[in-house]
Amino acid sequence: MSESNSLWKAYRFPIILLCAIAIGCVIGAVMGKDALVLKPLGDLFINAMFMVVVPLVFTTICSAVASMSSMERLGKVMRSLVVVFLVTGAVAAILMLITVTLFPPAQGANIQMEAAGEIQAFSTPDQIVKAFTTDDFVNLLSRRAMLPLILFTIFFGFCLQSLGERGRAIGRGISVVADAMLQMVKYLMYYAPIGLGAYFATLVGDYGPQLLGAYFRAMVVYHVATFGYFFIAFTIYAWWATEGRGVKVFWSKIIAPALMALGSGSSTATLPVNLEAASDMGIPRDISEIVLPIGATAHMEGSCLSGILKIAFLFGIFGLPFTSLGTMATATAVAVLSGVVLSGIPGGGLVGEMLIVSLYGFPPEAFPIIATIGFLVDPAATMVNATGDTCSALMISRLVEGKNWFAKANVTNL
Repeated sequence: MSESNSLWKAYRFPIILLCAIAIGCVIGAVMGKDALVLKPLGDLFINAMFMVVVPLVFTTICSAVASMSSMERLGKVMRSLVVVFLVTGAVAAILMLITVTLFPPAQGANIQMEAAGEIQAFSTPDQIVKAFTTDDFVNLLSRRAMLPLILFTIFFGFCLQSLGERGRAIGRGISVVADAMLQMVKYLMYYAPIGLGAYFATLVGDYGPQLLGAYFRAMVVYHVATFGYFFIAFTIYAWWATEGRGVKVFWSKIIAPALMALGSGSSTATLPVNLEAASDMGIPRDISEIVLPIGATAHMEGSCLSGILKIAFLFGIFGLPFTSLGTMATATAVAVLSGVVLSGIPGGGLVGEMLIVSLYGFPPEAFPIIATIGFLVDPAATMVNATGDTCSALMISRLVEGKNWFAKANVTNL
């Protein structure tokens, strides 16, 4: 009886969220466009999460860097982060590459293309500037400038640490503010079932019919591959990261963030819930508070998966062979670039899609095709993106702390 009670306690909130989302989907399917009347209830929750994310990112990263035991440890965390992000992004892209080779997503598709209008040229210097900086300090206080905010916060935390004890005292004060922000997130999550239920009702009511027709096969291919990656790859990653001890803990704690990401369509909005889940998994705070905010901006495994799908879909639509090793290697590189690098650029998704169209020489009419695909796969892609950040934090914990770190963390298994 006690075991069933502990299981219910661990899974209670994810089950409630899942039921709320399911009810929202049914309401949306039944009401159709009329379900849009519920949109304010969903927007209220999503906006509330966006409101807390900027101060949460600043306080958590700043306190983590300022309190880091040494700059050597910070450097080790950042090196491990780059390696893990690139490797997991490449694994996701290669998995989808195999999938679309076996099951071409555009097979039998018959799409009437409409002109996309003039496509902006891909300006690398301009995009690099926008990726790392803003033109005014006040612009840092926006979720649309997350990467500049993260870089500013890391630099500020480093400067605090360089001041010695005076800086660490400020860091401890900022850490208290971070705890207060996390407490605020806990209170906001009481409204999550209503907010996500309403959000899904409007999503299904407004866009459900678009899942039919020419895109249906591509959506099936993508979601089968994505959910396969979600369950299989993340289980393997969690097993490696914890020497097999923490797989059950990982899955018990990651369900709520995964559902939040699936419902909100935003890794940024999921960040507060992800930080709480990482703490429950025993991930060291100075690691999770650096890896997760950066990952929410610049680590998108789901986008790596969708990048390959978009390229293969266009090749099929235009009757081009997607078989040569050179084409596949280029597609993998573009997908990883879109998911791990361009994801940190404002409008990075659209930039990645423009890059695909221009790189392969497709006509402008191809742009709305893959832009639509990007929209349709976004919920599942975001779920993988956000969950992959936490899984990456687990692996980085092993690389930084050693292979027995999870046993030393003394996390209670279910």
